[in-house]
Amino acid sequence: MNIAAAANETLAHNSNVLVYSAMAIYTLAFVAHMAEWVFGSRSKVGRTAAALTAQATATAAAPARAERQGGGTVVLERPKVITKTAAGSRDVPDGPGAAGGTEKGDLYGRIAISLTVLAWALHVGGVVTRALSVQRAPWGNMYEFSTTFAAVAVGIYLLLLTLRKNVRWIGLPLVTTVLLDLGLAVTVLYTASDQLVPALHSYWLWIHVSCAILSGAVLYLGAVATLLFLFRDRYEAKLADPAGKQPGAFAASVLERLPSAASLDKFAYRVNATVFPLWTFTIIAGAIWAEAAWGRYWGWDPKEVWSFITWVAYACYLHARATAGWKGRKAAWLGLIAFACYLFNYYGVNIFVTGLHSYAGV
Repeated sequence: MNIAAAANETLAHNSNVLVYSAMAIYTLAFVAHMAEWVFGSRSKVGRTAAALTAQATATAAAPARAERQGGGTVVLERPKVITKTAAGSRDVPDGPGAAGGTEKGDLYGRIAISLTVLAWALHVGGVVTRALSVQRAPWGNMYEFSTTFAAVAVGIYLLLLTLRKNVRWIGLPLVTTVLLDLGLAVTVLYTASDQLVPALHSYWLWIHVSCAILSGAVLYLGAVATLLFLFRDRYEAKLADPAGKQPGAFAASVLERLPSAASLDKFAYRVNATVFPLWTFTIIAGAIWAEAAWGRYWGWDPKEVWSFITWVAYACYLHARATAGWKGRKAAWLGLIAFACYLFNYYGVNIFVTGLHSYAGV
């Protein structure tokens, strides 16, 4: 028994080492991502994208003009645009994203992705080793949930890159958030390896919590795209109004490299709509597990209430996207409010509210 306990303690220590090592590599990846954006924004590609954006937004904002030439009328045709958006919105091209730019910028970009892959491998190793040390699913408390959540979010990002999706622009905010998440996990939320209370010893732990983690990771990517949409949309609006205040050099150097507001909005909607059924199943699975553990499907526990509030908030967001008057920025704000509900359901309820879900500690 002592030998087994010592082996588990060693595995728990190795898990901590792997997580800290992953944080170190993530930090290097963060620096490389920053270098990629800095050098890429100075590139000819970045300047060309800005010029195309300015031209497209200006022409989209005004109807075709006519001039008098030699007593006749010559109609100036509207130039073709690169990206066609929904009716009533601006037609603008996507920026180069994090890909493209000077040779040095591209080099830093490849280094950033490579470091992210290495850090993710160490990160996943830390999560798996933690599971081996406790001989159960590695998400029985907030520390384990946080580390697993971050690993899944990075894994989805790398999967989208593998599928050749235009998501390089997520790299910098993702790595930044992962560092903050892991830093909070290893300092404030850390809990030593231990066994769970009897109520958690169920196969529903694997089903319910894994779905919650996967749903949250995808919802996080949607929230990042939604937030960047608000900035990019305001940037495009300023470019479309030559008489108004124009964006500063720093804002232009960053925002001109993002996909268009329409592309960001579409990405956010697609990921949120795709994962919404899984979040619905997460709540249903939790209710089934609650009946097995406590003898009732629903008891208005704070965690149950805020899970339902989050579900309603995302349902309102998806409904708003189908309502003409609530598309665009209004729907985007609803999406951010919905994700804020998810965050409060995790951090706020677990830390500040006492309920049946508080037995696992932090």
